Amino acid sequence: MRILVLCLLTLADTHGQAAQTRFVEEPEDQTVVAGQRIVLSCVVLNYSGIVQWTKDGLALGMGQGLKAWPRYRIVGTADSGQYNLEITDAELSDDAVYECQATEAALRSRRAKLTVLIPPEDPTIDGAPEILLRAGTPYNLTCRARSAKPAATIVWYRDGLQQDGAITSTEVLADGKRETTTSQLAINPSDLDIGRVFSCRSTNDAIPAGKETFVKLNVHHPPTVTLSIQPQTVQEGERVVFTCMATANPEIKGYRWAKGGVIIEDAKENKYDTQVDYTFFTEPVSCEVHNDIGSTNVSTLVDVHFAPRIVVDPKPTITDIGSDVTLTCVWSGNPPLTLTWTKKESNMVLSNSNQLYLKSVTQADAGQYVCKAIVPRIGVGEREVTLFVNGPPIISSEAVQYAVRGDRGKVECFIGSTPPPDRIAWAWKENILEAGTLERYTVERTNTGSGVLSTLTINNVMDADFQTRYNCTAWNSFGPGTAIIQLEEKEVLPVGIIAGATIGASILVISFLVALTCFLYRRRKGSRKDVTLRKLDIKVETVNREPLTLHADREEDTASVSTATRVMKAIYSSFKDDVDLKQDLRCDTIDTREEYELKDPTNGYYNVRAHEDRPSSRTVLYADYRNPGPARYDTRPPSRLSHSSGYAQLNTYSRGPASDYNAEAAPGPGPPPGTAGGETASQLSYENYGSHAAFPAGAGYATYRLGYGQPPSLDRAPYDAYDPMGKYASATRFSYTSQHSDYGQRFQQRMQTHV
Repeated sequence: MRILVLCLLTLADTHGQAAQTRFVEEPEDQTVVAGQRIVLSCVVLNYSGIVQWTKDGLALGMGQGLKAWPRYRIVGTADSGQYNLEITDAELSDDAVYECQATEAALRSRRAKLTVLIPPEDPTIDGAPEILLRAGTPYNLTCRARSAKPAATIVWYRDGLQQDGAITSTEVLADGKRETTTSQLAINPSDLDIGRVFSCRSTNDAIPAGKETFVKLNVHHPPTVTLSIQPQTVQEGERVVFTCMATANPEIKGYRWAKGGVIIEDAKENKYDTQVDYTFFTEPVSCEVHNDIGSTNVSTLVDVHFAPRIVVDPKPTITDIGSDVTLTCVWSGNPPLTLTWTKKESNMVLSNSNQLYLKSVTQADAGQYVCKAIVPRIGVGEREVTLFVNGPPIISSEAVQYAVRGDRGKVECFIGSTPPPDRIAWAWKENILEAGTLERYTVERTNTGSGVLSTLTINNVMDADFQTRYNCTAWNSFGPGTAIIQLEEKEVLPVGIIAGATIGASILVISFLVALTCFLYRRRKGSRKDVTLRKLDIKVETVNREPLTLHADREEDTASVSTATRVMKAIYSSFKDDVDLKQDLRCDTIDTREEYELKDPTNGYYNVRAHEDRPSSRTVLYADYRNPGPARYDTRPPSRLSHSSGYAQLNTYSRGPASDYNAEAAPGPGPPPGTAGGETASQLSYENYGSHAAFPAGAGYATYRLGYGQPPSLDRAPYDAYDPMGKYASATRFSYTSQHSDYGQRFQQRMQTHV
């Protein structure tokens, strides 16, 4: 462009008149970054004289080379009127106002401002590269960008994220052109800032990309503590483990545990194992951890489930009739409890809060109130509190009382209300007595824990006393109270009746206990099975005897009966004790009439009637030998021993007189009473006896008797005869179930057993 202009000027000068001298190009305001090159333009037309530049009004010199300014020089061709000023490696000193002058033509160009931009020095952060801070103490991070033109701009970053809120200030340097920028960022360090990196970046027009510097935080802090419980919910009495997890900078120095503010001396580590009770619900457990910086204390409560415990006990209250009353009762429990207020001996709930409010109380409201707290599935607690309502005396004695004629009688008057009566008087007929004795009457006053008892004692009660009404009147500050009491005669049972009733009741109780004992004993015996009897256990003898007759010389005296009874008891006791040592004894009743394959319990030790031929075995019950006549036996409950193999059965029953067993007894239509449907008497059964098909049904049956000893009148050796027992005697009898035997008719067989 400049070349084109010059050509045009030259052409015009050649072909026309010479034009006037003037600036074709003048310097303009420019900006340069320090260290860079800049050229200020100056082109003068139609001028061949001296051209010079001024800097802030100071001439720089003439000619192409400006020796006083090594970095300055004039560039361009003078023939073309070019006098441009070139500045290399611009410096701050180059920041000035420049002017191009054609001195001979007295021409000056416009002034041009050259601005030199200077980037800031590398920014710095106070305390970098690592700053030691204390957690919780505020701190200002400070970043400085020095010697910048124009002043630098500072921006803060935390872990790459720009931070706002910094405060910036600038300071102009002595040269008046450069400035230093200072920026402060306020932080409140915590343990989370340990190792965190902050940076500040400074920029200006000279360096748009800016410069950045970094600082790392090292934060010292007291321990950071987390307190945990395992398990979190427990029952009272169970064990829990407290764990104190802590981090600290610098390192942890120690642990200290406390409960409810009281130091636990034996807990020194970061764990505390203990058994909890209800106090852990209200008294926190704390863990304190300390290091060189300080200590941290963390506490927690335990969710312990426990039964209700009283916090505020209700207090007895005394008030006047018509007043308002508030009863207070506070419980603690966990899980949350349910609280109820009731009046004693009543199920009506009066309140469900800690307080029971009663408005305008009467004497009927007086009494005991129950404050009950319930923790579901944990427990129940209750407290009783008494409300006293002051009012006139209330007499709570029976309207009818009793006394025994001729004895000392008492008429009682009880006052249980408050306040206690100041005066109590008895009145009957024409008499009035407050205390002391009047003829047969005496008045006594007794203070009990629940009130006052006034007693009118009557000596030698007469008929007239039962016709008299007794007036008991009591007074206190609230007024009087009166009760009318009637005395009636009390019937007394004779001493003999009372004693007899007592003895009878005692006998009934004893009988019941004996019967229960026997029942349990027999039941225990009945559950035993498979008893094995050895040869040495039982010795059996069978004795045949002539039939019984009704002769007086055949009757036994009472002494003989008693002796036999004692012998039987002795033998049975020994036999029973021995059998009890065997296991599993089984009882079978004869009523079942089951057939057993019977075996000899003596294992052949005694072979009864071994010389007889024995046909095939058949079980014949004891009833088969009985005379089906009128009832001659008084049966007793069965008491028998039985062997599961069918060895023997034992029973006791009552016998009639010897005459009842006579063969001439009249036959009956069926079995005797007590044996209907089958013989109820238990028997010791034994087979291997010869049968006798011609045994008469109406004849006397063979009697099997238990004997003891051998009388001298034996007529069948080796089986001993034994006289029948006396009238109405009772003995234990063993019978054998055997085949029909020709020895059975009109003969009596008895068995002797030796244990």
